[in-house]
Amino acid sequence: MDDRYGTDVLAAGWKKQFQRELRRVPAERDLVVELAEDGFCGAVTGVRSGTVELEDRLGRRRVFPLGAGFLVDGEDVVLVPPAPRAPGAPARTASGSFAVADARARVARPSRILVEGKHDAELVEKVWGDDLRVEGVVVEFLQGVDLLGAALDEEPPSADRRYGVLVDHLVPGSKESRIAEAIARGRHGAHVRIVGHPYIDVWQCVTPRAVGIAAWPEVPRGIEFKVGVCRALGWPARDQADLARAWQRILASVKTYRDLEPSFLGRVEELIDYVTA
Repeated sequence: MDDRYGTDVLAAGWKKQFQRELRRVPAERDLVVELAEDGFCGAVTGVRSGTVELEDRLGRRRVFPLGAGFLVDGEDVVLVPPAPRAPGAPARTASGSFAVADARARVARPSRILVEGKHDAELVEKVWGDDLRVEGVVVEFLQGVDLLGAALDEEPPSADRRYGVLVDHLVPGSKESRIAEAIARGRHGAHVRIVGHPYIDVWQCVTPRAVGIAAWPEVPRGIEFKVGVCRALGWPARDQADLARAWQRILASVKTYRDLEPSFLGRVEELIDYVTA
């Protein structure tokens, strides 16, 4: 006769038979974690005495016991202490490069990187600043791509003085792309590389996850982008001071290169390679 009930339900291990094994994730610094119980989301700032400290996008810090009850990218996980770093293991910079201990800034190269926009320059400095100082690469703030031609005429590039240029919204048919194409065809084109990301503003180059939002808002035409973003997110947008505070809030959410969109990361790395080759 068939056994309708299968094996002995009281046999050893019956409690674990249908339990799902959760992935064990080391609580590495800057890992973004969500608390399953109340939705608190933050980056790991430290692990000690069996606890993990998380800091959210507003700078608030909370401490929780390591173990189950956490989400990473929506997946239930068990947080465990990170593996101890081997003695002498090199640290890494925000860009992911190996840090050079006690390195002095190198004498600046003639070649340099021009970055359109103050916020763009600040973001590049935060993530790649250590690397650029070691390489002796100066990043200059370009007030607008419209002024690029005049800047190149004033200090012309050459084989020994190459310029890498990073601009916003470099997509087919845009004003930025037309200016870039004209310069590439002109007398400075041989020693200038112009690249850009597809976003309207560098704010969008920071991943929504890092900022703690689901997605960057769609801003209707006719509304200034930064103002529209702040209003959609419920942030103050009365004046320029409010917009400056909004950017500082976004910039503070960037801890490493993992907090940036790949389309921005790749273009900056391309320019660094171009001016240091």
